[in-house]
Amino acid sequence: MPLRANDLRPPEGATRNRKRIGRGNAAGGGTYAGKGLKGQKARSGNDLRPGFEGGQMSLIRKLARKPGFRNPFRIEYTAINVGALADRFPAGATVEPAALVAARLLKRADEPFKVLADGDVGHALTVRAPKVSAAARRKIEAAGGTIEELNAASPDGAESN
Repeated sequence: MPLRANDLRPPEGATRNRKRIGRGNAAGGGTYAGKGLKGQKARSGNDLRPGFEGGQMSLIRKLARKPGFRNPFRIEYTAINVGALADRFPAGATVEPAALVAARLLKRADEPFKVLADGDVGHALTVRAPKVSAAARRKIEAAGGTIEELNAASPDGAESN
């Protein structure tokens, strides 16, 4: 027989009845009726909304002062210009993440980066990068180099290698 969600029950002793406060000492909830001693929350008609912090500016009002939307899935690319590649790599070199770390243009080999077109490249380079701008692609190919995109996302959202 299959187990279904409507057959599930909590283990014996796991659930307890709600404590009915303010029903006298014999019921275990008399004297101060579970409200402690005096104060705003001990009085009848206690009407504090959730998040009330006694008059100081509440957290929800503090957060409202920070404008804008922050996309948690945004990928920050490190910019690397073709001029920097031309300065640090000789003709015919293969520019890949490990080589960029060795050249101190990147901190980590798995860091996302994009090759941009600032500067000039006078010799052929083989560039393996996740992203390359159109102008940088033109400059590298005009110098006789080639470009191979790593983990480039296709227009339909699926990744390819």
